Order: sequence, then structure tokens, then C-alpha cells
Amino acid sequence: QVQLEESGGGLVQAGGSLRLSCAASGGTFSNYGMAWFRQTPGKEREFVAYINRSGGLISYAQPVLGRFTISRDNAKNTLYLKMNSLHLEDTAVYYCAVKDNADWPSRSRNDYNHWGQGTQVTVAS
Repeated sequence: QVQLEESGGGLVQAGGSLRLSCAASGGTFSNYGMAWFRQTPGKEREFVAYINRSGGLISYAQPVLGRFTISRDNAKNTLYLKMNSLHLEDTAVYYCAVKDNADWPSRSRNDYNHWGQGTQVTVAS
């Protein structure tokens, strides 16, 4: 059973930066595509970014394109999300997720098998 633990969230001023981490255990990290999603109260969990097993295929949601960077270190079993130029609307709980089927991007949360508990990111004006 894969377990995921996010960290790195917090309070940041608009325009600032944060780097989220997601540590994986209990599985073979390099076998999984990985993604970040985010969720705000009353809204559905939405796709943020995806990275395939090798890190050679990456996909971003339009609102974060050019500001966020997803990466992974398979030797450390860790997924990252570097967030720059943060906007107020980036405030959310951020979740990492495992996709252990086809090594291809998906923006649907239904294609992801395991989830972390989330880390809160709050962007203040």
C-alpha cells in the first residue's frame, strides 16, 4: 500500500513562492505517474500538474502554467511542486496522488489510486 505525505505548505504573500514536497513509501515510486491536485471549500478537487514515471512527460493546468513546476526525485521517492508568483486564488489544500496504470497524463481524479492527506497553502494580499 502506497502512502503519501505532503509538506511545505504555509502562509505566503501574493507574488511569493513555496515548494511543496510529497514523500512516498510502501511502493516502487518510479513505477508511478504522479500528480498534484488542489481543493478549496465547496469546490471539487482540481488538477494542477502531472509528471510521468521518468519525469519526461509533464502536463499543467492552464491557471498555473508558467508559474508552477512539477518535478520528482526517484532516488528520494519524492515529488515536488515549486510554486512561484502565487495568486490569492492559489489558496487551497494541495494533494499529491499516485497513478499506477498507464504512464500517461490524466486530469481526472478518478484515475488516481492513492492520495496524501493534503497540505494547506494560503496566499495573502
